[in-house]
Amino acid sequence: MMAAIYATLLIALILELSGRRLCAVSCLSVSFGLCVWLFLWEIYSPEYGFRMPWLRAEAVPLFGPSGTC
Repeated sequence: MMAAIYATLLIALILELSGRRLCAVSCLSVSFGLCVWLFLWEIYSPEYGFRMPWLRAEAVPLFGPSGTC
């Protein structure tokens, strides 16, 4: 999916350099739509979404027995 997003960005850049500003802006909006769709798909994914393993925050008591001296 990221390849499609990068492809639309590359097409938008090529269209801008060739002077087709309206087509370039439309490709940019398609790219933005793909980015939003990919983000929502990853967040609402049943196997990976909302789990966010890189944010593992566990409640650890500040005071009390910690098991070490």
